[in-house]
Amino acid sequence: MIKLKISKYQQIFTTALVATTTINFTTNAAFAQSLRGSGDSFAQPLIERYSQEYEKETGEKFKYSAVGSGAGIRLFMKNSVDFGATTLIPTPIEINQTEDGLLMMPIGGGAVAIVYHLKEVSSDVKLSREQLAQIFTGQISNWQQINSRLPNKRIQVVVGSENSGTSFILTKYLQKITGGKILASRKPDWGFKVFAALSQDSEIAGEVRRIDGAIGYVQTNVALTNKLSIASIENQAGNYIKPTLEQTKKALANINFQQDFTTEDIQDPENGYPLVSLTWLLVHKKYPNQDILQKTQNLLTWILTKGQSFNEDLGYTKVPDDITPKLIEAVNNEVKLRPF
Repeated sequence: MIKLKISKYQQIFTTALVATTTINFTTNAAFAQSLRGSGDSFAQPLIERYSQEYEKETGEKFKYSAVGSGAGIRLFMKNSVDFGATTLIPTPIEINQTEDGLLMMPIGGGAVAIVYHLKEVSSDVKLSREQLAQIFTGQISNWQQINSRLPNKRIQVVVGSENSGTSFILTKYLQKITGGKILASRKPDWGFKVFAALSQDSEIAGEVRRIDGAIGYVQTNVALTNKLSIASIENQAGNYIKPTLEQTKKALANINFQQDFTTEDIQDPENGYPLVSLTWLLVHKKYPNQDILQKTQNLLTWILTKGQSFNEDLGYTKVPDDITPKLIEAVNNEVKLRPF
């Protein structure tokens, strides 16, 4: 009888031990989670390439969702993601509401392409500075108003609907070239009825491709991937330029970084393609545990070194060589564990 009771207790103890081991294993697996990021679609092609190459090299995965710059900033502020991505510089209010601090880390520069669809036209469409502003304020509504050789067809304007960095890049440029008549905005009031407002660059590209007479704006890599016609835009020097890597480099050649690695002087470059911007990763300065901290530091260091070799493949410029060591120093010294 005694032996039977001991056997039962041993069985109960063994079962409990297995259960405890299973719980501990599950907890550790959950703890060692992949990094999560979200933000603009402007940087999406580049960050997705980083993700592929980083996993190949290190075996580590990270996830990224393109939800728009504004939404990415909000999710980052709420600690819903480990990092954000944006072409927008957060406002002072947003920065103050970010409890775990903020490090803005530039990862490259890119261009916004003005894309269009005209079935009957095979030649290049050129847009002056004035025409570009008039299209996106509804003052020009027919393609023949741009050039008499273009078809007598209504211009169907397709824009971003969300709190968008791409919209901000375009309206910031329009504000500059119109002397402030058009206001820079994350979510512009265009002042007329647009044909469609969609949340992602990929959706805008799809709508422009679908509608004869459409015009819109997307990150250049998205335009090329979707095989859309890209307009030549007049720059400050009076030259009509397409958003090639070479012309993007020219436009971003003389930017100056502030101490927090942001810059405000990308508005109307004299040389190169005018609709350009940097893209930044939003990084917390305090992380909740050593695992996430180390993974974040490893990923950021890789992006700033080996990751930069993939930028130009996708039409993005690299981080300037003189800025990279300062960024790596900030990653190592300013990104820390959250105190408890």
